[in-house]
Amino acid sequence: QVQLVESGGGLVPAGGSLRLSCAASRSIFSINVLAWYRQAPGKQRELVARITSAGSTNYADSVKGRFTISRENAKNTMYLQMNSLKTEDTAVYYCYAHYWGAYWGQGTQVTVSS
Repeated sequence: QVQLVESGGGLVPAGGSLRLSCAASRSIFSINVLAWYRQAPGKQRELVARITSAGSTNYADSVKGRFTISRENAKNTMYLQMNSLKTEDTAVYYCYAHYWGAYWGQGTQVTVSS
């Protein structure tokens, strides 16, 4: 099993930056896929970015060039650096891990004001 705890959310003006962290309860070295999802009010949860154990990354078109996903195996932590934030980035952001099953964090709120 894997417990995931997100942190780093908050209120930021449009154009600003935030860095989200996702701390795992076990070593992430062997976790195949780590990802960030988000869910805005009234919308479905969507994939924001994912990173594999080999370091390969994928991004949603809406965040390419603005967001960067990374993982620090030594700290069992994944990050999402979010720059040039837009009001449409407002959502609850969830950490996800695929390790013999799907695991989710509790979510952290990101609010971008105009």
